[in-house]
Amino acid sequence: MSAPDTPRNTRLRPLPSIIFASRWLQLPLYLGLILAQAVYVFHFWVELVHLIEAAFGNAQALEKLVASMGYKSDVPLTSLNETVIMLVVLALIDVVMISNLLIMVIVGGYETFVSRMDLEGHPDQPEWLSHVNASVLKVKLATAIIGISSIHLLKTFINAANYDLKVLIWQTIIHVVFLLSALAIALTDRLMHPSAPAAPEAH
Repeated sequence: MSAPDTPRNTRLRPLPSIIFASRWLQLPLYLGLILAQAVYVFHFWVELVHLIEAAFGNAQALEKLVASMGYKSDVPLTSLNETVIMLVVLALIDVVMISNLLIMVIVGGYETFVSRMDLEGHPDQPEWLSHVNASVLKVKLATAIIGISSIHLLKTFINAANYDLKVLIWQTIIHVVFLLSALAIALTDRLMHPSAPAAPEAH
C-alpha cells in the first residue's frame, strides 16, 4: 500500500516563489470587501430604523423611506401602506442577499486563490466551503446573482407605475440573460467535471 501523499517542503526557486507569493496581493481586495460588507450592515440598520420609526408615525422617517424607494403616489402619504412596507422589506432582503454574496466571494475566494483557512472540524464551517473550488464558486455566485436580480425585478414590478415600459422590459430581459448565463455555467461545469458513476450494489 502506497503511503498517502504529504505536502512537500521543497523550497521553490526565486522566480516561482515570487510568482506564487503574488497571490497575497489579493488580500487587500478581500479586506476592502469586508469594509464594503460593513457599509451594507450600516445601510441595513438605517433603513430598518426608518421603517420602525415610520411605523410609529414619524413623518420624516416615512419621507426618507419613500424617497429611497423611489415610490410615488397620487395621494400624499401620511402613514405606511402595504406597498411601501413591501418595498422596504424587499430592499432589506436585497441587502442581505448581496451581503451573502460578499461572504461567498470573501471566504470562498480567499480559500481558493490565496491561502487555506484550516476550518476543517470547526463547528461554524460553512457546508459549501468543504468542497469549494473555482468552478463551484462560479456556480454559487451565478445563483446568488440570479436571486438578487429576482428581488430587484420584484421591486420594480411592485412599483411598476413609476417606471417606464422600456425599463420594465429591459430589466426582464437582463434577468432572463442572468438565468441563461447561470445555466450555461452550470452545464459547462457539469461537462468539465462529470459526476462519478455510482458503484454497483453488492448482492
